[in-house]
Amino acid sequence: MKKTIKQLKYLAIAGMVSASYYATAQEQEMQYFRPNDEKGLRVFETTKNDSTPFTKMKVHVGGNFELDFQGLRDQNTAVALTKPGFVGNVNSLIPLTNAFDLPMANMNIDAQLSDGIRMNLTVYLAARHHEDTWVKGGYIQFDKLLFLHSDVINNIMNSVTIKVGQFDLDYGDQHYQRSDGGNTIYNPFMDNYIMDEFATELGGEVYYHNPCGFFLMGGITNGELDPTVIAATKIDSATHQPNNYDAAFHGKIGYDKQVSTDFRIRITGSFYTDKSANSITLFGGDRTGSHYFDVMSNQATANGTTLNDANDYNPFSGRYNPGFSEQVNAYMGNLFLKYKGLEFFGTAETVAGRTITEKNMREANQLSGDLLYRFPAHKENFWVGIRYNTVTAAMQGGGADITINREAASIGWFLTKNIMMKAEYVNQIYLNYVNTNILNGGRFDGYMLEASIGF
Repeated sequence: MKKTIKQLKYLAIAGMVSASYYATAQEQEMQYFRPNDEKGLRVFETTKNDSTPFTKMKVHVGGNFELDFQGLRDQNTAVALTKPGFVGNVNSLIPLTNAFDLPMANMNIDAQLSDGIRMNLTVYLAARHHEDTWVKGGYIQFDKLLFLHSDVINNIMNSVTIKVGQFDLDYGDQHYQRSDGGNTIYNPFMDNYIMDEFATELGGEVYYHNPCGFFLMGGITNGELDPTVIAATKIDSATHQPNNYDAAFHGKIGYDKQVSTDFRIRITGSFYTDKSANSITLFGGDRTGSHYFDVMSNQATANGTTLNDANDYNPFSGRYNPGFSEQVNAYMGNLFLKYKGLEFFGTAETVAGRTITEKNMREANQLSGDLLYRFPAHKENFWVGIRYNTVTAAMQGGGADITINREAASIGWFLTKNIMMKAEYVNQIYLNYVNTNILNGGRFDGYMLEASIGF
């Protein structure tokens, strides 16, 4: 089976390469579409401003590839600790060296099925977390419903977008700039936020767009990355009732306006809520993994797991998952400002949630700010940037709140609209972890280099 999967992966990669000429020639013809290259920067939800005419059904086969070179080092002050079933100190850190990480690749298939109707399918060909081929998800987007032959509905659809499928739900704005496996071309930094909000769920979203720049979205999903039809048997510690698989709801309100030729402002507020689920993955839904490989990881623990590769046992190294698997209420505010080549992107987030074994809700809070300068004028294919990201969270079981702080500085260059290179220096510290936790006194820092292709 593994051999078959690998053969399919190689065939898919070969197909992507052979299709690149065809895909590039037609990419500008796709309606309501975010390009997979530099032109996709600063694109959030697709708007109703698209004027691309529809002539016939079109298929765009595209892809993303990335390759990292890592020069990170880590340290901690946790006491030596042994555990049954593990050999050695489970609080010691894996020695790191300067080397290339595992390359990642995505395949993107977009089809213009009809006038105002577009479909997307994204496949992870190779990633740190799942090294075999996995389907990320797919959806269909309606910006026109001409097949209903109704002038009333046509007028409504001038301001409405409908999205249905298994997709990356639109909670917050940061997911439009995150690295997603091989797709790193939208991210000016190496990895995503410390608390990475990303989940692909089955459901739908409806958008209302006003010409003045105001927009509104409401969405409902199944609240699950991996749906199940098996009845729940676990008892919720808070309700003392069998667990339910309730629907999850999310929404967004915002204002996005190009005020002048030089100045754009975007401000949004989002929420996501799920009161009962089989396994909520809002902060653990990434099937590709972190781009900081093996930091703050332990070889003894890796050797004691079913997957003895440390990449697999700790695929999200450098990130923090609060573990709100049963119930969660999340709120995020985002501010994006662009004046000529100067950009600011800010995030403020507060989350409360719990596991099925917890009776009370815990909180986690996150702040982040990115400041970039893109140059030269009118081309902006170079950039320099800094990021500050901090998370404070209550730990399961009580004790003092932990804090994780990250500072990062990056420089980058779009050689062409499809090819990007960037470098980053990162410093991340872990505060207030108990001395028996491997992250006690934890810190990693160093440099990263990356080459990325998107088409």
